[in-house]
Amino acid sequence: MPESQSHKRAKAKAAGKSGKTEVSLTRSRRLDAQTRKTAIEIERSGSTQALTKAAGRLKASHKAQKVLQVPQQDIPKAAKAMKKVGVKGTVKNISGTKRRSI
Repeated sequence: MPESQSHKRAKAKAAGKSGKTEVSLTRSRRLDAQTRKTAIEIERSGSTQALTKAAGRLKASHKAQKVLQVPQQDIPKAAKAMKKVGVKGTVKNISGTKRRSI
């Protein structure tokens, strides 16, 4: 399924001017965005399985800061997925107004 325009915009905003999007990881996986110190994964679907996979990609990035961006109603589910995978980081909504540290 092709990537939506809103997802592309969210990735570009998360990466900023000096960051990269679609960064390769091991085992044919890709991270949505990355800066020098931060790994950013954007998951809009809200399914528990997809959130767990996104948290796994963050863990594989080995960056100091890890951010999982989700729609606001999915913040509790995303926090649970990050705890399940064992990732410490931040869960925030797409616009960046709400955040929760894990």
